[in-house]
Amino acid sequence: MLNVEGLHAAVGDRPILRGVELTLRPGEVHALMGPNGSGKSTLVHVLAGRPGYRVTAGRATLDGVDLLAMEPEQRAGAGVFLGFQHPVEIPGVSQQLFLKTALNALRRRRGEAELDASDCRERILRATRSIGLEESILSRSVNAGFSGGEKKQNELLQMATLTPRLALLDEMDSGLDIDALARVSQGIQALRGPDRAILLVTHHQRMLDWVVPDRVHVMIEGRIVLSGGSDLARELERRGYGWLMEEAA
Repeated sequence: MLNVEGLHAAVGDRPILRGVELTLRPGEVHALMGPNGSGKSTLVHVLAGRPGYRVTAGRATLDGVDLLAMEPEQRAGAGVFLGFQHPVEIPGVSQQLFLKTALNALRRRRGEAELDASDCRERILRATRSIGLEESILSRSVNAGFSGGEKKQNELLQMATLTPRLALLDEMDSGLDIDALARVSQGIQALRGPDRAILLVTHHQRMLDWVVPDRVHVMIEGRIVLSGGSDLARELERRGYGWLMEEAA
């Protein structure tokens, strides 16, 4: 599904990614860990096409198609979804309207017929229930007045509604207390599927107790320096990153 080869990227004149190699297959969940400033968020933003990041070498393909040649909206149409670390608030725009607009925009880009109001609401309701949210959240403004946990769950509601094939989730555990972390983790687990790949950027092994990854990758200074199973995350919890940073130096 996703194949990244020798990917280098910079912000301005500052290089951040320095040769990333990564492959995700359908149905897989990969966790991406590493110290602050190692390039984890940069990688998902580059893959999603967020402005401000400049690819200087390498390639990334989705189902064999050049992902980096696509505009952000084209990537979304191809099934790429980015879950933000810091979701924005949109006062005055209801969740229901936002999701309906986004869903039908995707359908138009894919050459599919738009859903009418009734079918669209039913699909959104199914998505809401699938991650354990109350229907009342749909009448609220997008993220306005939401807690940190509610904002992250709302990212998952968007994901559940839009049904992407590749989900890039950027530090969904950031700023969450234990209960919110459990709810968000369980929501991610509920969205796993045989046709969907998930790249999950996380700092905390605790999240991976709920969302057991197929692979764990450690990024240091813009490169993936070590990969392993879920036991690698527990080793990092015990030992930190210092030993890997020394080896990478």
